[in-house]
Amino acid sequence: MAKLKALLQKRENRICADCGAPDPKWASANIGVFICVKCSGVHRSLGTHISKVMSVTLDKWTDDDINFMIEVGGNSQANAIYEAFLPKGYSKPHPDSAQEERQNFIKSKYELQEFLQPSLRIVSNYPSDVGKQAASTPHSGSSKSEIGMVEFIGILNVKVIGGTKLAVRDMYSSDPYVVLTLGQQKAQTSVIKRNLNPVWNEELKLSVPQEYGPLKLQVLDHDMVSKDDVMGEAEIDLQPMINAAAAYGDPEHLGDMQIGRWLKSADNALTTDSAVMITGGKVKQEVSLKLQRTESGEVTLEMQWIALNM
Repeated sequence: MAKLKALLQKRENRICADCGAPDPKWASANIGVFICVKCSGVHRSLGTHISKVMSVTLDKWTDDDINFMIEVGGNSQANAIYEAFLPKGYSKPHPDSAQEERQNFIKSKYELQEFLQPSLRIVSNYPSDVGKQAASTPHSGSSKSEIGMVEFIGILNVKVIGGTKLAVRDMYSSDPYVVLTLGQQKAQTSVIKRNLNPVWNEELKLSVPQEYGPLKLQVLDHDMVSKDDVMGEAEIDLQPMINAAAAYGDPEHLGDMQIGRWLKSADNALTTDSAVMITGGKVKQEVSLKLQRTESGEVTLEMQWIALNM
């Protein structure tokens, strides 16, 4: 991480590669650029086969991730390739650009590769974390262009901690994994073999659109032969966390405190009231859910909210 932060301190990397916003805290690990939080949401919507978005401060980077960034060299070197044939007079987005302008430019630059020499098409051989980062891949008949035009208001980091007393779907046990769905985005954990009390401790990321609904959770039993069996499901209301965060403003300027609460009721899957907290300058919420439409099982999550307008 020291090498990565040293790379970030280079002058050309102190501004977002796409819009020029100062002090970028995000990066595309398979393109090799540092980007701001607003542009990171657009990158994530393109899919990890195009851009694998990671936080410089929040994510755990592998040596391969860091070495790839160092090999590219940062924003200037990457832009020399991806913007080599930027049309004369073309105006790049700026930090305060409208979301649509930002989305159109990033899509043209990285997905359509419109500003490269026609004979040069870049296909990344960087390994995509398909399972954990499937959140960025379009699903259910929605095109990438439709996904790309969605205006995102924030990023939701969900740490899937574990499950207890999950339902049996094989002979004596199950091979569970968790799928999170928000609109057209999906993300899933790894499969844990033969375990009804699995511990994942895996972090999944989802971009939250302006018009968002509940976060849907499913636990499935992986099956090598037939369709995976459902082991239970639940819905998570994101409004208590997002509304509380909006009311209090930038959490980095506040001390540790409770700012909201999602109350247990007969209409939701909570096992106990869930507090929205500011902890260490971050908006977090621990959620314990009793799975629905199943005979048994609970799942515990820790969510973190990052607003794009901060």
